[in-house]
Amino acid sequence: MIVYNNVLFSQKFVTNLRKFSEDRMALISSFFLILIASLALFAPILDIQDPYEAVKSMRNAPPGSPGFFLGADGHGRDVLSRMIWGGRVSLIVGILPTLLAMMISLFFGIAAAFKGGLIDTLIMRTLDVFFAFPLVLLAIAIAGVMEPGIITEISSITIVLVPYISRLVRTTTLSVMAQSYIEAARAGGAKAYTLIIHFIIPNMIAPVIVYVTTLIGLMIVVGSGLSFLGLGVQPPVADWGEMVSEGRVVLRKAPHVTLFPGLAILLVSLSFNFVGDGLQ
Repeated sequence: MIVYNNVLFSQKFVTNLRKFSEDRMALISSFFLILIASLALFAPILDIQDPYEAVKSMRNAPPGSPGFFLGADGHGRDVLSRMIWGGRVSLIVGILPTLLAMMISLFFGIAAAFKGGLIDTLIMRTLDVFFAFPLVLLAIAIAGVMEPGIITEISSITIVLVPYISRLVRTTTLSVMAQSYIEAARAGGAKAYTLIIHFIIPNMIAPVIVYVTTLIGLMIVVGSGLSFLGLGVQPPVADWGEMVSEGRVVLRKAPHVTLFPGLAILLVSLSFNFVGDGLQ
């Protein structure tokens, strides 16, 4: 029965992958995200300027200036180079805490649904406390009591996401546990570990992945907001949110300093949403 269930899962995956490839916006967004991730990943070996090197004579240089394709910021640093290097931080802050929150939520959500009773009540009522606070304000509050830095960003975003993902995991797990093949597996003597690993997770993970994918874009915005407020990575480390924060001082004189990292945040966030819609 386990082999049969895994075969069905593989066939469904191939079918959904084919349908996903027919979604033009999702496909374009996927290639765009791969491009951005590749630029960020290979930033150390790309032939670009040092993102921390300041050329005083090029302060606030407009786009198209010699050696500065997207211009320079108020310190004379190359905007393009800082955007590429800043993508490393922004993508990590968006992706890593979301994945961590998903792993933690899988434990809490499945435990609550599978055990039920007092365990379910304790887990879900504890997580419900977090819903009393808006997500962004809670992230700011958590980051505010910690030392500014990338670890603070990752930790605060992970904490605020766990209740939202856990609720979805619990709901989907309860739906799967109501299926006849779960009862058949129980009747066949399947242990709790076998039920969870081979039956519950493969059949409930799809909507969770879709939801998490859409959250990544939002968390990039939240992470950039924390950096904008000075609660995330600190200068001179390149980060899209920190670049927007620095650019606001010279917004009228050199709008490109804020415009380009702001566009990067917008496009990457939208791309993750389109990918999530395609997966759905």
